[in-house]
Amino acid sequence: MPDAATRQIRLRNITPEDYALVIRVVDDWWGGRTMNAMLPKLFFVHFRDTSFVAEVNGDLVGFLIGFLSPALTDEAYIHFVGVHPDYRKLGVGRTLYERFFDLASKAGRHRVRCVTSPVNDMSIAFHRSLGFQLAERTDDSSQVSIYQNYDGPGEDRVLLTKEL
Repeated sequence: MPDAATRQIRLRNITPEDYALVIRVVDDWWGGRTMNAMLPKLFFVHFRDTSFVAEVNGDLVGFLIGFLSPALTDEAYIHFVGVHPDYRKLGVGRTLYERFFDLASKAGRHRVRCVTSPVNDMSIAFHRSLGFQLAERTDDSSQVSIYQNYDGPGEDRVLLTKEL
């Protein structure tokens, strides 16, 4: 379990070389769910100026893949965030998000969007704690706002928005 060294979180921009490190751990960090298909290397190449790695003592403890929307010039988008299970609830995710919010704000963006799975209660609660709002409900059978088939058949999502 992490100790006081967690306070020494070091953030840096992601690099193409980080791809191998992240892909090697991402499925384990999601409890064995297959997530690596959501992280093609192109994100590590083309969004490295807006994506970050969190390290403690040189070890990968988190990452955030985000970008400034080229089409919606008032918005930024967070595509994927991962935090090592032993470092959850210790501020790693919040630190990554705050760095991205600062970058987006300095770039003149006033809104950040992201999505999560409707079954990921921890993610929904985390985003709400950061000030994200859930988009309107399309499925009245749920306690959260679900966009059915958002990412394809059977791939429902919760859409989240934060005003900066």
